[in-house]
Amino acid sequence: MSTSRRSFLKAALASGAVMSVGVPAIFGEDKAGAKAPVYGKDNHTYEFVDGWAKHPENMPWGDTHMVQEVGDGRIFICQNGPHSVHMYDPDGKFIGAWGDDMKGTAHGMDLRKEGNEEFLYFAPTGMHRVIKTDLKGEMVFELGCPRDAKNAKGEPCYVDEKKYVPTFIAFAPGENADFYVTDGYGSSYVHRYNFKGEYISTFGGKGSGEGQLDCPHGIYCDTRDPANPMIVVADRSNHRLQWFTMDGKFIKLVTDELRDPCHFDQQGTDLLIPDLQGRVTIFDKDNKLITHLCDNPDPNMRRNHGAKREQLVPGEFYTPHGAIWDRAGNIFVTEWLPYGRVTKLRKV
Repeated sequence: MSTSRRSFLKAALASGAVMSVGVPAIFGEDKAGAKAPVYGKDNHTYEFVDGWAKHPENMPWGDTHMVQEVGDGRIFICQNGPHSVHMYDPDGKFIGAWGDDMKGTAHGMDLRKEGNEEFLYFAPTGMHRVIKTDLKGEMVFELGCPRDAKNAKGEPCYVDEKKYVPTFIAFAPGENADFYVTDGYGSSYVHRYNFKGEYISTFGGKGSGEGQLDCPHGIYCDTRDPANPMIVVADRSNHRLQWFTMDGKFIKLVTDELRDPCHFDQQGTDLLIPDLQGRVTIFDKDNKLITHLCDNPDPNMRRNHGAKREQLVPGEFYTPHGAIWDRAGNIFVTEWLPYGRVTKLRKV
């Protein structure tokens, strides 16, 4: 997109009079009566709320990697600047922060309710481990390189623990259930653990064949068919999704409508997929496209970690890395940008 056209878009968005190219858009009314751009289609339409989080100037973000909504409605943001876990109320007001030990290395942050308490599981890539904490940041356990892990040939997965670089965590359904860790930036394995953090098994490994992985970045337990839960992996460098049984046997893969899928969230029978190449995607129960949200029309700006703050256009994504639905059906999106960007897509 040319500079002049981007300037026009910024001005037009400010006046509420533009549609984003290549993305279905309609217009809603904000509280002041001005028209606001809305993206998506049918029951999946959202207003782009830029600059939702009001974080303190003296606590700058680094790359914003993941977002979670906890039971009391607070929004937790995982970013790799100082105090890596920021907490906000639903309106974006800053509440507090912790996690300075993950500065410069924070990455995956997944949430699980265990009994009456919620816990966060982190995958800080530079620490080569998984860390479980409560919502105040108190550590429950940490897991280093799975030394017992063996590949399909029966060979040790790791001789050097620095080849283990976990990125995200998924949880099997049920009380005291297993969890799964993707070695997305290391050796492209998925490791399975029991509730206590004891190693069980491994699947995947580097490659492009069925069941093989290349940067298995995100992972999620797909329960859209409650009778048949599956593990779905964002096989990012292979530009596809792969599904596995709960014990790691390959089931199927999907390549359509994907660029560089990063992670997942689920709402009913829909699957939410932040795609690092400039858009957020929603699939239906059959993994068919419902809509792409805020698809960046400029290929040069997709997955562009070097995009300058002043280049960002409201209504366009650049590097979506994490995304969730909240309980009200809004979407929160974190982008891999060195100054951080968190967008709320308000459901309309």
